[in-house]
Amino acid sequence: MGTGIKVQFWLESDGELILGRGRRELLRLMVELGSLRRAAQQLGMSYRAAWGKIRETEKLLGWRLVESTGRSRRLTLTPQGAQLLERFERFEEEATGEVQRVFRKHFQAK
Repeated sequence: MGTGIKVQFWLESDGELILGRGRRELLRLMVELGSLRRAAQQLGMSYRAAWGKIRETEKLLGWRLVESTGRSRRLTLTPQGAQLLERFERFEEEATGEVQRVFRKHFQAK
């Protein structure tokens, strides 16, 4: 059995969650599935709860993450929202790799 480590990262402001694993996944699925309702269903949450999380984040940021487009009124990420999601995903990947490297250095050194 190998020893390992798991880490989670999130952004917050004054103790209030802006973006973490759950909200990242919600936004990513919304883009992938083309629907906030379907993204919420896939994550086992109500549409109302999903919409509430997005609104909480928008309030903390002071700008919109999502916008309605076209006649279908389909929700998509705003350019700022897309940039935030992309930057957070890159940060998570890089930071997780660094934490794993340091873990190996201290716990799996030969």
